[in-house]
Amino acid sequence: MSAASDSESRSRPAPRRDRSALREPPVEVDLRTAAEHAEEQRAVAAQRFAAESTAGLAHDEDITSSSRESAGAARRRMLWPLIALLALAVFIVIRIASPLQDVTLGDALSDWVTLSLSVLVESTPFVVLGIIIAIALRFWLPQGLLLDHLPRNGFTRRIIISLFGILLPVCECGNVPVTRGFLSRGMNIGDALTFLVAAPIVNPVTIITTYQAFGWQNGVLVGRVAGALVLANLVGWLFSLYPEQRRLLTPAFDEACRLDAHEHAGGGFVGRLRSSGGVFRTETQAMLVALIGGAFIAGAIQVFVPRHVLVDLGADPVWGVVALMLLAFIVSICSNVDAFFILALGSTFLPGALVGFLVFGAIIDIKMLALLRTTFSTRTLIWLTAIVALFVLVLGSGMNALA
Repeated sequence: MSAASDSESRSRPAPRRDRSALREPPVEVDLRTAAEHAEEQRAVAAQRFAAESTAGLAHDEDITSSSRESAGAARRRMLWPLIALLALAVFIVIRIASPLQDVTLGDALSDWVTLSLSVLVESTPFVVLGIIIAIALRFWLPQGLLLDHLPRNGFTRRIIISLFGILLPVCECGNVPVTRGFLSRGMNIGDALTFLVAAPIVNPVTIITTYQAFGWQNGVLVGRVAGALVLANLVGWLFSLYPEQRRLLTPAFDEACRLDAHEHAGGGFVGRLRSSGGVFRTETQAMLVALIGGAFIAGAIQVFVPRHVLVDLGADPVWGVVALMLLAFIVSICSNVDAFFILALGSTFLPGALVGFLVFGAIIDIKMLALLRTTFSTRTLIWLTAIVALFVLVLGSGMNALA
């Protein structure tokens, strides 16, 4: 029985196994897993390639940007010598061709050097003092000593800032590095310009020297101080409305301010002292190069351009203001002593013209534009000059009309 069953079972065909059920699912799983794995590998490779490409492009852009900055710095270093040589050539030609020539060319050149050096000797101490004050504001005073305690309201804040000159008795040359110090500590550009415009006039030294020269005569002192305060707040308000504030600065100074926003002097006394020395060296180089160029251009204009053309306009209530504004722009004299300079013309010009000289010259002159160009863009300086000139013209003409 068992033998028959065994033979029958051997002769019976074995049941066919469903190979598709046994083998296809693992194959399908393996294939799907491999496909997913390959897709992940491709995605990772694509991301790595994109990252390397982006890094390469960023590196190339950095190199290109650095090259452009280096080229721009080289061009800026060449700018002042070219301007000085061009100005010298133009003024020598004018002087030789002038029918009113009453001195030799050698005397004119000697006078040019003397006047230029006098502007430098007069201005350099205030520039150095301004740099020292700026360093103190930047590294040695508490971080929020001034800015954090100012009112949030822009109108009130600018009024207070326009009075900062009482605490910082520095002329217009020294106020440029102080303004740079304020900007590096986070002060906005409108507020910084408010300080820059008011400080040369609203400081004890300028007020005292103006009083000694004119007293209360014809309202010259009151017109100068009050006009400067109103003008400073007007300039600050107008520039605060500009939508892209950083475009008002030069790219180099804007980048320096951005770095200062993330870095602060550390390492205790030694670290602050080292940082102060580095900033003093950098600021002195930037300021003095601009000051020397502006001083020699101002000296050349004083020597080679006849001044009687300006003086002859003194009797006119409007053109007298324009004439003394141009004279102030040319002579580029310090705001702490300019009252004694213009006192000699007090009997020739109307009071409004004198105030025009004392206000305009303390804010805009040749050496000041040279110093301001280290910080503010050319467009900013054009707008600043136009606003100041129009305001001073209205102020001086109005005072002459009331005189």
